[in-house]
Amino acid sequence: MQKSSRNRKPLKRARRAKTARVVKTAKTARQSARHATRERANKQTKLLDLLRRPAGATIAALSEASGWQQHSVRGFLAGVVRKKLGLELVSSFEADQRIYRIIAAKQA
Repeated sequence: MQKSSRNRKPLKRARRAKTARVVKTAKTARQSARHATRERANKQTKLLDLLRRPAGATIAALSEASGWQQHSVRGFLAGVVRKKLGLELVSSFEADQRIYRIIAAKQA
């Protein structure tokens, strides 16, 4: 005995509804990821501006500006500034504090 088409339609509707929920959840995840990236870019820009000043910046100043802990700032300096962006970062020891600066790249 065959099932009537009446029995199959509710099943299809249920599948469509489930798919719609998955799509909506994925869309929400993408939006929150975009929002988080935007925040990181603003913090990154703020820290890079501090590092580009002639006076430079200390770990404590960078930590305060970003709201990150000191080890996170050090990771940012090594991973993003030096490796990802390829900027020349120098540090010097002045007045009992380590000062970090980004040196402008020399043009050939």
